[in-house]
Amino acid sequence: MKKQMKTAGLGFYLLILVIIFIAVYASGALNQSSSGSYNINTLRDDLADGKIISLDILPNQEVPTGEVSVVFDTGKTVNFFVSDVKEVEESIEGYDNLKDKYVMHDIQKTSWIITTLLPYGLGIIAIFFLFSFLSAQTAGAGGSNAKMMNFGKSRAQRIDPDEQHSKRFSDVAGLKEEKEELEEIVDFLANPAKYTEVGARIPKGIILVGPPGTGKTLLAKAVAGEAGVPFFSLSGSDFVEMFVGVGASRVRDMFAEAKKNAPCIVFIDEIDAVARKRGSGLGGGHDEREQTLNQMLVEMDGFGINEGIIVMAATNRVDILDPAILRPGRFDRRVAVGHPDVKGREEILDVHAKGKPLSDDVDLKAIARTTVGFTGADLENLLNEAAIACARGGRKFIEQEDISKSFIKIGIGKEKKSKIISEKDKKITAYHEAGHAILFHILPDVGPVHMVSIIPTGSGAAGYTMPLPERDEMFMTKGKMLQDIIVSLGGRIAESIIFDDITTGASQDIKQATKTAKAMVTKYGFSENIGMINYADEDEVFIGRDFGHTSRGYSEDVAKTIDSEVKRIMDECYYKAKGILEEYIDVLHTCAKLLLEKERIDRFEFESLFAPDLLEDKSTASNIGEAKDNSDSDGE
Repeated sequence: MKKQMKTAGLGFYLLILVIIFIAVYASGALNQSSSGSYNINTLRDDLADGKIISLDILPNQEVPTGEVSVVFDTGKTVNFFVSDVKEVEESIEGYDNLKDKYVMHDIQKTSWIITTLLPYGLGIIAIFFLFSFLSAQTAGAGGSNAKMMNFGKSRAQRIDPDEQHSKRFSDVAGLKEEKEELEEIVDFLANPAKYTEVGARIPKGIILVGPPGTGKTLLAKAVAGEAGVPFFSLSGSDFVEMFVGVGASRVRDMFAEAKKNAPCIVFIDEIDAVARKRGSGLGGGHDEREQTLNQMLVEMDGFGINEGIIVMAATNRVDILDPAILRPGRFDRRVAVGHPDVKGREEILDVHAKGKPLSDDVDLKAIARTTVGFTGADLENLLNEAAIACARGGRKFIEQEDISKSFIKIGIGKEKKSKIISEKDKKITAYHEAGHAILFHILPDVGPVHMVSIIPTGSGAAGYTMPLPERDEMFMTKGKMLQDIIVSLGGRIAESIIFDDITTGASQDIKQATKTAKAMVTKYGFSENIGMINYADEDEVFIGRDFGHTSRGYSEDVAKTIDSEVKRIMDECYYKAKGILEEYIDVLHTCAKLLLEKERIDRFEFESLFAPDLLEDKSTASNIGEAKDNSDSDGE
């Protein structure tokens, strides 16, 4: 494509140069052959003086006009136009020396090539190169979508198994069970007869469900690479277009192309863009997206048993998909791709650490233990940021400090040490973060503390307290949620105790604590007064379905009880947090003083405030902590 653009652009500019050259040459020739100051009278004077040695007369078609070329004895030539060539003939009569040097030419006739062919030819060539150039430019800018006649064509990109960038299951780390579930799909694509002989029907569609960054697209590419079949990849949004019927046409074209290359895999990323529940538009109308979905339903259900086409799709919003597309016969198998566990994270780190020189102090196992909640994409980004920091520092090996700083940058935001903060604000932030840190340390299910800082970050926080989870937890207990609320309120309570005043810096803490308390009451059944009834709101609101049905699914009395229960939980957690901070008031003052002095303290410096002998044993520490879901940062 780039070569085509370059050739068309070169031809266009070459044509422009030729036209300019012709115009300049014609203009120059005209200026060179004519003289506005020379006329018939001047000619007669020069004849009388004997300066002229020869004459050429060239009559025009508009007789008797013409052009005269005069050659002087000095070698100079002058051309001029006359209104009557007979006057020139009469003027040279009597000059015997010019009889042999006088030439009367025939009337000049312009060639039909110049008058007809050349203008039309140049125009056609110019138009051709112009359209070629514009077509190449638009094709390079927009691909197949830039060509107006290709709106109904599929935008699927084909990846052949012999390409260099094809993936294998060995490139996918941390998803052992998911890979095992997809191995039979690979076996079917490689040996379909083994299954059809016993009457087995391979799943026609497989949908990969999981949070963003967990490796759904990578899994689909690995299946195609292992099976050695063509892989057609596109996004759900590629079907949606402003023109009616284009989406359905693209679906038909995509499956027609897939049938020509069977066996193959068709992968639709972010399928929720086109396969949402029908009737979700305003008024439940039959819009363009629903036509596209209907065509997809027909195409998927019309497969023959031996066609060898498997449709794979990925989404992180399976709850909003239309039930018809999830039924057996279409997407009849669902593979959950979740967050990796500690072993999976270690495998992912090993994969992404290839090609990156690591220092001896980097322990990937320790990093895996302390990156709870990280996806594969998060871990890749962590090591990439560390590599960038290493290169920026001019080092040849990635050190643990690079990973620690990158962890803070990803989870909380880059620290802004140059930001000017008043001493009063620094003191308030120091006590605020000390309040969080003490509660993290004292409560058994939410610590320990990895780092406390009063340096502002890029997220707008005035400081942060980073805990360090030491294990993966499958369930969230009632006690753990209550302790999370207590920790969230610690900053506001510390401000109230020390300054006898409060600030807006705890707004996010209060918001998170209220959200947790409300979920305990309405979603998880943790309130005895409410009971085990789910009163939580729907996660997704469809205008077409829910427009005009905005009332709650419970009475005003229940709503009042929910509000009172949420307030009770918040009040109880508030007083528990206040009691703990009042008990450790000396540690609160000492911690705040140390923060004002150093601006950032690590786990050992903080824990030494409770037990100074802990500073002697630093071998059990990890240098990075979990900030993605459990970090506490505060700011207006």
